[in-house]
Amino acid sequence: MEKEILQLLHENAKLTPKQIATMLGVTEKEVRAKIKELEERKAIIKYHTLINWEKTEYEPVRALIEVKVTPQREVGFDGIARRIYQFDEVKDVYLMSGDYDLAVMVEGSSMKEVALFVALKLSTIEGVQSCATHFILKTYKHEGVILDDEEEDKRLVITP
Repeated sequence: MEKEILQLLHENAKLTPKQIATMLGVTEKEVRAKIKELEERKAIIKYHTLINWEKTEYEPVRALIEVKVTPQREVGFDGIARRIYQFDEVKDVYLMSGDYDLAVMVEGSSMKEVALFVALKLSTIEGVQSCATHFILKTYKHEGVILDDEEEDKRLVITP
């Protein structure tokens, strides 16, 4: 039941315990108890709303920053990652395989704000060797949801 509840809430965080119980064929009390347990052990951390910022008056500037670092003794990459994720501008931090070590998603109100964050805060952290900033120009799909209005119907027309 745990996996099913998590999947349902991941797809739609607005579902009520009663709705989930109906979908899974269990009692609302069982669903409430399981959700409480998941929240207490931090399997559920936050309920999230997916926003298509292009449809709003405020469209934040987002960038993916590739960061090469020197791992620290005793803590490896974790110490630097912890320093980076403390900044308000930072939305996501991932340890990566490949040409760089950390992928950092940042958000600001302008390209200049993001650039200054990289120049004055991120790149000056001890252990950061280099940063490569890639500004997000348009989001077509996010969290499994297509945001592009021009999604065409790809079904074939059947004619008699």
